Amino acid sequence: MNAPHARPKRKRIAALLLAAGRGRRFSAGATQEQASISKQFHLLAGQPVIRHAALALLPHVDVLQPVGSDPLLPEALAGLDVLPPVEGGAERHDSVRAGLEALAKLPEQPDIVLVHDGARPCVPAAVIARTLEALESFEGVIPALPVSDTLKKVEGGVITGTVPREGLWRAQTPQGFSFPLLRDLHDRHRTALTDDAGLLEAEGHKVAIVMGSEDNIKLTVTEDLMRLERVIEDQKTQPVQAPVLLPRVGLGYDVHAFAEGRKLILCGIEIPHEKGLAGHSDADVGIHTLCDAIYGALNEGDIGRHFPPTDEKWRDMDSARFLIHAGDLIRSKGGMLVNADLTIICERPKIGPHAKAMCARLAELLKVNPSRISVKATTSERLGFTGREEGIAATAAVSIMVPDSGE
Repeated sequence: MNAPHARPKRKRIAALLLAAGRGRRFSAGATQEQASISKQFHLLAGQPVIRHAALALLPHVDVLQPVGSDPLLPEALAGLDVLPPVEGGAERHDSVRAGLEALAKLPEQPDIVLVHDGARPCVPAAVIARTLEALESFEGVIPALPVSDTLKKVEGGVITGTVPREGLWRAQTPQGFSFPLLRDLHDRHRTALTDDAGLLEAEGHKVAIVMGSEDNIKLTVTEDLMRLERVIEDQKTQPVQAPVLLPRVGLGYDVHAFAEGRKLILCGIEIPHEKGLAGHSDADVGIHTLCDAIYGALNEGDIGRHFPPTDEKWRDMDSARFLIHAGDLIRSKGGMLVNADLTIICERPKIGPHAKAMCARLAELLKVNPSRISVKATTSERLGFTGREEGIAATAAVSIMVPDSGE
């Protein structure tokens, strides 16, 4: 009789709730009465701002560690199932380190830690859930929103330049991490950073993005109190329900002819071969096909719509840029890639020896687990242009889940 499979141990989740900051920008525009207390202790819908933040976190974690020395902190969290506060530091990274050290002293250390600003009281449950889900595949995850406004550089009240907003995201909290990794990085680094994801980035660890929320406002200036009041009122009047996710399927097809004097790039990696592929960019037929499938599933046209071959700035461009854009577009719509299945059609080169590396590279660019990516190959039995070894074709099918727009 076969022994039963052991169940994987459930990961233990902790959260740090940061409350050590004074909020200089808030105090600068506040009345004398408002400036007398830290922003996270102001009343919002009858409760301290930080209490709202704690109540949002508690259903998702096993242990919550407040960090801060303000005498108002224990009172603000009275009656909640949280650990006694530990004293924070002069800077944000000092407070995070103090919280991590406190969690390390627990009888059972966490596997995952969420780091949340006490001044973000209205973080939706769906944002926390998305962050925790992504931590199954990544060591670091942050919720964020794509930048939609035009950005300007200004000196002395005068515009000195425009910053391209493509690929720019606004970071939010809670940010999630592998607890052992984040603690190790904080032990070894004393760098002042505005968020903990920067520590992972600095050492080459991959940090994934999940879709944040416009409701996840950080109390920064006094006007934010009115915005947060409106969010809480809206939450009271609207039924609490998870967004309905609908499946979308996209198909892609592309072909490129062989060309002398070019490297052969397939699915983001270089393949040894006597010829490369002809095209305006690096002619990665695998990535181009996958992009078309994603854009099709999202009803966003094809790759030529987003990266026109008539535009010289895309000449010889690494197609990885295109796939990163497609993945960002999925997340900007609040969606997720379920799986992608790619078939490369050629007589040569042999794809099998490279398929695993291709899957890993595509997953890296799309910020998903490699188990969601399939790359396989076939020949055309010496028939047609691929059979005559005149080029390579590829097909792709993707499945995506996106929120129901209600239209």
